[in-house]
Amino acid sequence: MTGIILSGGKSSRMGGQNKAFLNIDGERLIDRNVRIFKSLFDEVIIVTNSPLDYIDQDVQLITDIVKGKGALGGIYTGLFYADTGHVFAVACDMPFLSRELISYMMRETGTHDIVVPFLKDGYQPLHAVYSVKCKKEIEKQLEKEDLKVSSFYRKFRLRKITEEEIEPFDPDGKIFFNINTGTDLEQARRI
Repeated sequence: MTGIILSGGKSSRMGGQNKAFLNIDGERLIDRNVRIFKSLFDEVIIVTNSPLDYIDQDVQLITDIVKGKGALGGIYTGLFYADTGHVFAVACDMPFLSRELISYMMRETGTHDIVVPFLKDGYQPLHAVYSVKCKKEIEKQLEKEDLKVSSFYRKFRLRKITEEEIEPFDPDGKIFFNINTGTDLEQARRI
């Protein structure tokens, strides 16, 4: 499995500041996420539209194949370049990733094409496993300008990871917290 870190957002709610370089507990988000991914995956890819910003990372750097298509475009790009049959895709702005939960999700892949957490507020598509089999459907969706990541899920063998399964890995309920605003950043630093 390949680890894909999506780091191509505009960060408009952060005033254009690249969220991957935000510092939590003395470590940049990108450094933390790459460190966790390198302990799990032989191949780690950062999908970004500014690869020179990440030149210090010892991972593969790629840019979106189809520009301006958000997270779905990033997942598509990661699947296109991955050397494995599945990718684990995550957003760069999640400071509380759990190596143990990611490992659990990897083990649950089996014959499934998608393994994704499903919480009371819905899917967590930017913390999920995707098979390369999804590539063609994502491409069709991109052509239709339907950028909602979960729109193609119904066409594949889906494994929902329930809140009950997640709870032992995340008793404080913070794994899926992501930083979009300055307020979120301050909250993450307090956590």
